Amino acid sequence: MNNQELKLLVMPNCKELGEKVDKELQRINKREESYLLDFTPDRFSNGEGKVRIHENINNVDLYILSDIGNYGITYPYHGTEHSMSPDEHFQDIKRSIAATSGHAGKINVVMPLLYQSRQDKRKGHESLDCAIALQELETIGVTNIITFDAHNSSVCNAIPRLPFENFYPTHRILEELIDDESIKDLLVIAPDMGAMERARYFAEMLEVDVGVFYKRRDLSKVVNGKNPIVEHMYMGADPKGKDVIIVDDMIASGGSILEVAENLRERGVEKIFLIATFSLFTEGPNRFIEAYQNGIFTRIYSTNLTYVPEEIKNQEWYQEVDCSKYLALIINTYNKKEDPSSLLVPKKQIFNKIKKKKEEEEKQIQFNI
Repeated sequence: MNNQELKLLVMPNCKELGEKVDKELQRINKREESYLLDFTPDRFSNGEGKVRIHENINNVDLYILSDIGNYGITYPYHGTEHSMSPDEHFQDIKRSIAATSGHAGKINVVMPLLYQSRQDKRKGHESLDCAIALQELETIGVTNIITFDAHNSSVCNAIPRLPFENFYPTHRILEELIDDESIKDLLVIAPDMGAMERARYFAEMLEVDVGVFYKRRDLSKVVNGKNPIVEHMYMGADPKGKDVIIVDDMIASGGSILEVAENLRERGVEKIFLIATFSLFTEGPNRFIEAYQNGIFTRIYSTNLTYVPEEIKNQEWYQEVDCSKYLALIINTYNKKEDPSSLLVPKKQIFNKIKKKKEEEEKQIQFNI
């Protein structure tokens, strides 16, 4: 069976990552021609938009890349500069699909940060936004959805007939961490019960122990849409004297993960690394700058799968992990209809990398002596 021609429709909110993915696909397939689709996303000053595609897309295997969390994209709105919201980014995905007019052979939506992923289950009379969005995409002709580290992967039950591919950049983050840092006597920590499965996965890859914090909340109050945390209660091995990595899917304002880090610092841990697939920094970097200066954490490792301002990327405590090669491999695998299990990095590979790093450090110590 011949593979369909691959095309990348990279939204402006994903331009830097999309161009890197394009270069990686060219390298993988030993091709000089770009995979980027020629199209124009227009925006009127009243906020309405449209998308125009300028080339033939008959029967192509189309991959729409969009970072719905990119608040660095702006447009003039009634005379003022307006930052685009996730709702507007998601609407542009649907516009792009509409612009294909049904001519594309397959339409794959690549949302590294899944739209409305935190609104994944209903409590009382709440909107179930993530499920509704996925059903919308299915209705308008999407044939596959690719995302990373979904807040709750069970949301795929809303679209049981549509492929929902949820990947984890764990191995890329660990590879970067192992290359950059000298880590000894490590412990993996989940900042809350919801992050426990993710922390266990990290711990299994590293072959170390795991601990978890339980957030005790004041259920009688609601602040910023949430019950405020009264206390972080720790359960697990004694962290004193250990290096610790705190693992979560995303860092939003950062208040909770920094409180956990401060708690661990008081318990006598050595280095503290904060690891998150997505770093949103919804209240800016000042809280992290202050925490770093006070020795609360050592470094943050996060991916380039969603927008992070240059102001933060240039901080000495922030390390960006490039996942463009991994995303290109994912897209190439699906386009060629190959087995996606080949994309999984075995635990042994990470273990061997750690072993090699330790051997190099031991040789360096002996050389210095």
